Amino acid sequence: MKLWDKGTATNQKVESFTVGNDRELDLFLAPFDVLGTLAHTAMLESIGLLTSEELAQIHSELKRIYQQTQDRTFSIEPGVEDVHSQVEVMLTRVLGEVGKKVHSGRSRNDQVLVDVKLFLRAETEEISRSMEVLFSTLIQLSEKHKDKLLPGYTHLQIAMPSSFGLWFGAYAESLVDDLTLLKAAYQVVNQNPLGSAAGYGSSFPLNRQMTTDLLGFEQLNYNVVYAQMTRGKAEQTLSFAMAGVAATLSKMAMDICLFNSQNFGFVSFPDEFTTGSSIMPHKKNPDVWELVRGKCNIIKSLPTQISLLTSNLPSGYHRELQLLKEQIIPALTELKACLTLSELMLSQIQVKDAVLSNPKYKYAFSVEEVNRLVLAGVPFRDAYKQVAETIGNGTFKTDLKVTHTHEGSIGNLCNPEIIEKFRKVSESLNFDRVHQAYRRLLTK
Repeated sequence: MKLWDKGTATNQKVESFTVGNDRELDLFLAPFDVLGTLAHTAMLESIGLLTSEELAQIHSELKRIYQQTQDRTFSIEPGVEDVHSQVEVMLTRVLGEVGKKVHSGRSRNDQVLVDVKLFLRAETEEISRSMEVLFSTLIQLSEKHKDKLLPGYTHLQIAMPSSFGLWFGAYAESLVDDLTLLKAAYQVVNQNPLGSAAGYGSSFPLNRQMTTDLLGFEQLNYNVVYAQMTRGKAEQTLSFAMAGVAATLSKMAMDICLFNSQNFGFVSFPDEFTTGSSIMPHKKNPDVWELVRGKCNIIKSLPTQISLLTSNLPSGYHRELQLLKEQIIPALTELKACLTLSELMLSQIQVKDAVLSNPKYKYAFSVEEVNRLVLAGVPFRDAYKQVAETIGNGTFKTDLKVTHTHEGSIGNLCNPEIIEKFRKVSESLNFDRVHQAYRRLLTK
């Protein structure tokens, strides 16, 4: 069954090629297709295209279908093209002619658009919740290990003293900026395209503000042509935010792979969180972190993939836009898994004490010595040369003391300030507005 069926059979190879993976991927959209139809039909009744009795019948059946999507018993039947067709088939099978009325004033184009935006909105919330858990774990680790020093590196050469408190806290604050970018993407996604029909509006007196309110959107995509143009733009905007999160995770994963190696030896993990070798009995491999690194590096390419797919498309709908689902949906699944596994691994991380007591790290304190001389009145360039001379002739000595007190340094991590930054961004996302709208739709 196809919503566009005019009674002419489509060549089987053409049908298989054009449908692609829609049936599988549309299962992710199923609950949102039902929610969109609940809102759309409520609006149709308000403008006289459905009677109150018909609306009651439709809503009763839609709520039953919605429950199937939550119970994971919803499926797209053989011969049915996509989720939109499946929902209409189920309504018509039970309600007869009444079920055929739900598509009035709506095109599959804006039906897909609203489904995708509702889906992306929900995925954004899940990602932000996972980021919040990971952020909390990083802050806890930063506080727990704030007094434990480790070497900082530039060019992968020993540079200056750092600390585990600084290192964990750095990735916590990185997540603040990632969440800020995610919020911007959410604001782009959280606009209602429903009522744009095929991209040029409808002669029906649709009440688009009503569906906007019913679905908990922040506002409308007002111009109906632009509403259709947001297909691809919404996905790409979110993909930039996803790539930001992925960049944070992949860099952290690389650090941990280095720090976990025998040549560094700064951190370790319980045996059950590592893997072994088929021939080397001593191996304890950080496979989770390597996969996080790899998966996140792939996610970082997502904006480019979407950009290439949508390049040079004129306004209006084009069939290759359906391929966006094949790019964005698996990437969202992977990113959520990477966030969850990163937090799980960090909850088990074991941090080595007294790393910098090893003599090979003594030159990490050279800047400390320069600064001590400067504080004693020696001009900086002269102090630099004096310390460089002791390093060159092998007489450099240090007491392994670090006295950093400025904001964001070893002795003043500013974790409370970082927590406050994260809280402000998190609270401004206002997911409760959406939850309240859905509750009203599903209970009235």
